[in-house]
Amino acid sequence: MPMLTMMHVHLVHALPGQLINEISFTTGPFNQASLTQYPPTITTSQPSPATSGIINTELETDGRTSIQPFPTPSVPPVTIPIELPSATPSSNTSTAAYSRLFISPKTNSTRWYFGRRAVGQAMIDQTEVFQPVATQAPPRHIPQRGDHPAPRLNIVPQSSPISTNKFYANFLLGSQDQGVWTHPYSLTWSKGTQSIRSWGMAVSHIDADQRVFGPRAGDVPGSPTRYYINPVAIQSIIISATELGNSSILTTDSLQAFSANANLLPQAGSSSRITFPLVQGMGLVTGVYINLQLVIQSGVLFRSVSIGARSLSGVFKYQITLEDNKSWLLYATPHNGQDPQLSLVSNTELRGVPNWSGVIQIAKNPSGSSGEYVYDNAAGVYPTSMDLAASTYGQTGTYHFEWRKAGLTGGNEPKLLMFALPHHVESFAGPTPFARTPLRLQTTTKGIATAVVADSWTLIEANLPVDMGFSPWNGSLPQGSRSTTYLSATAIHVINKVAESELRQDMGNQTDLDSMYFSGKALSKFAALVYAIHTLCDEPDFARVGLSQLKVAFAKFSTNQQRFPLVYDTAWKGLVSSGAYITGNAGQDFGNTYYNDHHFHYAYFIHAAAIIAHLDPQWLQLNKEWVNLLVRDAANPSTSDQYFPFSRAFDWYHGHSWAKGLFESADAKDEESSSEDAFFAYAMKMWGKVTGDQSMEARGNLMLSVLARTLRNYFLMQDGNSNHPAEFIANKVTGVLFENKVDATTYFGTNREYIHGIHMLPLLPYSSLTRPSSFITQEWTQIFDPSNPSAPNPASTVQGGWKGILYANLALIDPRKSWDFFAQENFDTSWIDGGASRTWYLAWAAGMF
Repeated sequence: MPMLTMMHVHLVHALPGQLINEISFTTGPFNQASLTQYPPTITTSQPSPATSGIINTELETDGRTSIQPFPTPSVPPVTIPIELPSATPSSNTSTAAYSRLFISPKTNSTRWYFGRRAVGQAMIDQTEVFQPVATQAPPRHIPQRGDHPAPRLNIVPQSSPISTNKFYANFLLGSQDQGVWTHPYSLTWSKGTQSIRSWGMAVSHIDADQRVFGPRAGDVPGSPTRYYINPVAIQSIIISATELGNSSILTTDSLQAFSANANLLPQAGSSSRITFPLVQGMGLVTGVYINLQLVIQSGVLFRSVSIGARSLSGVFKYQITLEDNKSWLLYATPHNGQDPQLSLVSNTELRGVPNWSGVIQIAKNPSGSSGEYVYDNAAGVYPTSMDLAASTYGQTGTYHFEWRKAGLTGGNEPKLLMFALPHHVESFAGPTPFARTPLRLQTTTKGIATAVVADSWTLIEANLPVDMGFSPWNGSLPQGSRSTTYLSATAIHVINKVAESELRQDMGNQTDLDSMYFSGKALSKFAALVYAIHTLCDEPDFARVGLSQLKVAFAKFSTNQQRFPLVYDTAWKGLVSSGAYITGNAGQDFGNTYYNDHHFHYAYFIHAAAIIAHLDPQWLQLNKEWVNLLVRDAANPSTSDQYFPFSRAFDWYHGHSWAKGLFESADAKDEESSSEDAFFAYAMKMWGKVTGDQSMEARGNLMLSVLARTLRNYFLMQDGNSNHPAEFIANKVTGVLFENKVDATTYFGTNREYIHGIHMLPLLPYSSLTRPSSFITQEWTQIFDPSNPSAPNPASTVQGGWKGILYANLALIDPRKSWDFFAQENFDTSWIDGGASRTWYLAWAAGMF
């Protein structure tokens, strides 16, 4: 005889903008019998299952330009006459002779070979990572304006800043009908589209066998597919109501770094609604109904719906099979205990009682009874937001996800079911590994997600790069010997000869550009050049000339006198270029005004500032506030700073940044340059170090370590990578990684050196951490090695600045070959792009010996 159960439970639900409402009810006896419904037989024409979706093969370029990422194609000619000290060794010693000296064993202790010692000291006290940089308003010389060209569509007013680069942005922009990916699910406002003309929220999950692959790259070993895409607009399950129609609106509220609420209202001002708490990694898709007739629809079509046995009192369960043979589960938790009485009225619609209030939860179940067991024991509760905490202790960094939740309460409520990405699982610590379940779901571009039943996770990075400084750094060496502090006299002589020429360049002209990105790259280039002369070559007098010019060039920006001055945008709350306001071109400066690429652009300024302040500490106080403003815009670490959103670019759930700002996209957020993402973390770390902000330095160290893990998993694909399709990984790099597709290309061209090089530049100390030597070896051997007859793109044949980038990258695995390339007689300066210097590349290669 089936068990009869009675239980007293509480249901907690927070209405948008209101305090939590708590409702108590007692369920009556219920019978755990099962009843299966099938669609009624209808003789008229019926829709076919819509299982193919839409494939977007175009590279969306809104806010993007086709310009290569170089301020100038190559190093400009010498323009400034200056007096420089003479080089020390005899000038009649050939460059080739010097390069031969560098191949001797490292055990030789003379000054002719490269020595190392630790730079900096490991932090021995625990440091909280998310302390505010500052909380005051931007300085008065940064004008404010509230007329940003991207309108804030149907956003419920909130006091806290709104993140511009987060996963839910498609619901704030344009037509509001592009998808939002919480991973592993996506949600899309149906908005009356497709055959069933629904106005509800469509839920989709794509399996690996549904991917669509592009043409093969026959010139690459292994002939990888050029891209893979997950179809969109497959409306597997639609959470809707009979009241929704062409007067319905989509609003959003409670927009935070890891969560937001999307609300479907029958019409503007209605008190009835469905609220969808969107939280990254959520295990079930939740819709909270207020006084609507419950409707569940499917564009794939219902094959059968069974009333399932309930594991929790107060939660009604339905087992759904669609015409694509996929199984889904539906859980209904009414506010007043009322049975939703869902009835299958057609093969496209389940309909419930009118005026219903409660919680509907949807989940895909690929695992039969074992998967159903996991979902059953998590139904009835749902996440509403996530709190992030982190600290470092010595070389160890710990970060902690803790979710706020709503739904059933009473002391015995279930723990949350959340999905972990592969890099999370690698980092789990404490009790978190034991909360994993056998339930797995495919994600679109991040491999297989693992279901974890816990209200919080703890993750650890155990080898923070605390000893990384401005000098070349080799992460493969033991702690304490990874940074180069001096070079041999032979190397210094060669470098000084090159530096004498490069230091004559006109810094003012090269940095005073109409682009924050290009201007920053030039400033950073000159800063690294000056540092190499000052510290690595031990020529402070020589460097002082360049440092003076550099400070003058930087001042144009810190005083906001550049061609397109920065403005503080009070609408979205951020520091943006005035370029698009003035020109009307949304793509001006790569879309900076629309919040594209801020972490890329501002990293170069932060890096340059860190070097200047390191060499001239008195400069710091006059410029600290302005540089901190750049850090706050791209990576504000504290919600107590109300002038910028928390962590605009870096996504702590995904473990890397998203570059796309306020542009809607069929494939959602994306990132092209993984190396510039890591560069921002490095620049911030070094700025924290020179300013004495231990929290900022610790945050940079932790971000770098997380990025080293995620880049290895998702962007830099070694043989055997398990997170991308086997058909794709021979590309070695992702090109542009979207939330919904991966395209081995760039926004500025399809040359192999572009696709790989954008994941290399700029070559600086962090590169050794985030670009594993095993990966570089495979990439070089398979794609660029001139000695490999099957390499499709030998570096020796590459033209322009990309050639310099490839050979600078080679220093990470073969510094001798890299040095020989840059030290060769009759070096062609066109091989150095306008965002790099031969001086630094020589010092970089010499420092890696």
